[in-house]
Amino acid sequence: MTRADLSKTPREVAAMFDGVARGYDRTNAVLSVGNAALWRIATVRAVDPQPGERILDIAAGTGTSSVALAKSGAEVIALDFSQGMVDEGRRRNPGLQFVQGDAEKLPFGDAEFDAVTISFGLRNVQHPQVALAEMHRVLKPGGRVVICEFSRPPLGVLRAGYHAYLRHVMPLIAGAASSNPEAYRYLFESIRDWPDQTVLSQWLRAARFTRVGYRNLSWGVVALHRGRKPAGASAQ
Repeated sequence: MTRADLSKTPREVAAMFDGVARGYDRTNAVLSVGNAALWRIATVRAVDPQPGERILDIAAGTGTSSVALAKSGAEVIALDFSQGMVDEGRRRNPGLQFVQGDAEKLPFGDAEFDAVTISFGLRNVQHPQVALAEMHRVLKPGGRVVICEFSRPPLGVLRAGYHAYLRHVMPLIAGAASSNPEAYRYLFESIRDWPDQTVLSQWLRAARFTRVGYRNLSWGVVALHRGRKPAGASAQ
């Protein structure tokens, strides 16, 4: 399997990421023109991890974002659906706790985490609204969710330029930088077809998160979404 279609069946997505695990972080740094590190810094600041907190990092890949979160002294669980990503993460970061698992069926009990975060992974989940409900379930009352995801630049001229970059430039870069450029074609298509900032905010509210908001990064190429599980909320 080299390329998944946008139906995003779990088996196809897992196989795709298994195939690019070893070079994934390097390729992302190249494709984002160095912005991946800046987006990660913004995400960690939004999560605001505190010593002693328990944080779940979903779609953690090889654990790059998890390592940044753990520097605060928080206990971070790095979860990914791809066994290849988990294996590579354990090899690179033996001090982190990695779990292979499905964002739609999180292998944790109710109200276990102070914060849940996912970066550039929600659009690869087959049923993202189910994953949001699972995030709500495993959060403690008062817990916070932070989602960093590709989005749509609000200005038409920027949006047109960005789509041209996705369509014409990024495939060339991926062909040179990645061991599996066909897998990145799926990623480009998933970015193009992912809903905008307003729709994701609506999904968060539908999952019973409050204090929902977002801010654009890189002129809206990426959006950083936040929400809270109400302090008086039940586990479910």
